[in-house]
Amino acid sequence: MNHLAHLFLAPDSPQARVGSLLGDFARGVVASELPAEVREGLYHHRAVDAFTDGHPEVLASKRLFSTQRRRFAGVALDILYDHYLLRNWKLFSHVESDTFIDQVYRELDANSSLMPEPMQRVTRQIVHHDWFHSYRDLENIGYALDRVAGRIRFRNAFSGIIEEIEEHDEELERRFLRFFPELRHFAKEDP
Repeated sequence: MNHLAHLFLAPDSPQARVGSLLGDFARGVVASELPAEVREGLYHHRAVDAFTDGHPEVLASKRLFSTQRRRFAGVALDILYDHYLLRNWKLFSHVESDTFIDQVYRELDANSSLMPEPMQRVTRQIVHHDWFHSYRDLENIGYALDRVAGRIRFRNAFSGIIEEIEEHDEELERRFLRFFPELRHFAKEDP
């Protein structure tokens, strides 16, 4: 899962939502030293990722990608799932997506002291450049994926993966819609 989905699935507190993002920035973080709600969010992040990585619909979705890009399919799906979550938001929440995103932006700003410096830098970029609202547009997902590809330190065929996503968009979304309700149920059960 990517940032927006982790925030959406996190336990319902600003500190737990910070912890749910911390999972992507936890290198060098000592979990036992975190405030309890932040630690809860971190553990929740890890459980959500483990559930996602082993889910049959996610595994089948990865196989839709070409062999030269399959290595990066998990990263592509993580970001793409934020798009599908926004595209189908009303199926999963009675709160408007704009309201949720704006609330999360305020929480990230207000709780930056709970974050390691690399996470503070990224969350500032998320808020300043309004990443989450931009994820509504599949073209912006392609742009985000190409930015990730540009940060990979070895030769790769990740750039342009949006072409394969567009080719399989309907099937990828169908698989997401079968997978995400199960993930949501799992996430609510306090993994």
